[in-house]
Amino acid sequence: MTLSRSKQIGRTTALGFVFLWFFIGGIAHFAATDLEMRIVPPWLPEHRMIVLVSGVVELLGAFGLLLRVTRNLAGWGLILLTIAVTPANVYMLQQAHQFPAVPYWALVLRLPLQLVLLFLIWWSTRLGKTFRADATNRRIS
Repeated sequence: MTLSRSKQIGRTTALGFVFLWFFIGGIAHFAATDLEMRIVPPWLPEHRMIVLVSGVVELLGAFGLLLRVTRNLAGWGLILLTIAVTPANVYMLQQAHQFPAVPYWALVLRLPLQLVLLFLIWWSTRLGKTFRADATNRRIS
């Protein structure tokens, strides 16, 4: 049994979105390091290092999505990274006055949208039961 065509298109679209999200985000960590450092909560040390390392991880994760052999691992890494940056999203919401260029409603929506992003990462990178069944059948045949 294989994935339906519409499900394949949906997963491919989600995978493309996740790739672009982290690829563009990773580049932003280097192109706008000082701006990115502003959203790191003050209680965390080494803001520049955090921004640069998370940028590298975003880029590695994005490129890991492109290869089927690394896709699942990249997905789990991006899930962990997305959870790890949650304090920055919470900090921005709590300190909205420090980010006047970002509408308050966008700061409020970031947290529920982060849940959607987590789902998209998981859904687009997991190897479903039907894929494993197909692979097993091909090996047996």
